[in-house]
Amino acid sequence: MDGMKYVVDLDPATRRRLEEIVRNGSGAAKTIMHARVLLLSDEHHRAGRYHDHQIARILGLHINTIARIRKAFVLHGEQPALQRKKRMVGPVPAKLDGRGEARLVAICCSAPPKGRVCWTLNLLQRELVGRKIVTCISRETVRKTLKKTGCSRGASNASVSPNATAHASSHRWSRSSIFTHGRRTKRSR
Repeated sequence: MDGMKYVVDLDPATRRRLEEIVRNGSGAAKTIMHARVLLLSDEHHRAGRYHDHQIARILGLHINTIARIRKAFVLHGEQPALQRKKRMVGPVPAKLDGRGEARLVAICCSAPPKGRVCWTLNLLQRELVGRKIVTCISRETVRKTLKKTGCSRGASNASVSPNATAHASSHRWSRSSIFTHGRRTKRSR
């Protein structure tokens, strides 16, 4: 099960680059580990080529991981063997796409239900399900979506634009105590 099909044969320049990655230790941990696997798998290793089960024991990796790294190196080259493949999409699809986010913001900017002063996360959650925008959604997803868009839940000037909500008078001075000539006086707005 050693997989002699994918034989790692490092040229001196590649070996130096991989040794530099391992010696530096400043790269990503996975990159360093993959470089170590390739160095130990080399046919011309000074102590002789290590077998997959030996490398697995030395580095604490699964034997299949070692085989995958060697295969990537032989088939695709040095960089694909060292670097992780970038994900094009997240592991879980988003509950709200752009259209769903827009509808959430529209609900948030509308008048809250009767008897309520503003929209709560629970109310927004129920409204999204009630309008069949989503089949189910968590309060946390609603909160993160609103935070991302910058939308305020039912404020008098609810807007998605950060510039529209930032007024020049947003830094109001509240009542504070100040000392004037040794005695305390109140300062009002």
